[in-house]
Amino acid sequence: MKVLRASRMDRCIGCHSCSLACARMVHKQLSWNKAGIRIKSSGGITTGFEATLCLACDPAPCVLACPTGAFSQRRGGGVVVKRELCIQCGKCAEACPVDAVYLDAGGNPFVCIHCGRCVPFCPHTCLEMQDAPHAHTSQKMVGEVTEDAG
Repeated sequence: MKVLRASRMDRCIGCHSCSLACARMVHKQLSWNKAGIRIKSSGGITTGFEATLCLACDPAPCVLACPTGAFSQRRGGGVVVKRELCIQCGKCAEACPVDAVYLDAGGNPFVCIHCGRCVPFCPHTCLEMQDAPHAHTSQKMVGEVTEDAG
């Protein structure tokens, strides 16, 4: 499994192309406020920018906090969101340790699903898809159990 990483933010110019691509292509919205990745200043005009996005926790605290099962664990880390099950309670956003679950004015959650659609829209290659560290650990553990059983 692959996960999105903002590994070269020193190159970021704050154009929000990644956020707009996410909003438009993934969430079918026209606002970077409805995207799974957020870009903000690191603290001043000359300090650069930082990206806030899901870190692909495994297990994900937002999944554990969701009372309806709208958030479910993605294999390899991260989450899958079933909007039809969401009751807009905001518990997912409260549980996220890095504030990567964004709620719009109606309480609808937006979170990075690690699809990588934003990557080609970054003009300075700040974003990339990397192998999920959790996926290797999970596969190794499954292999160990299988070997022990046989």
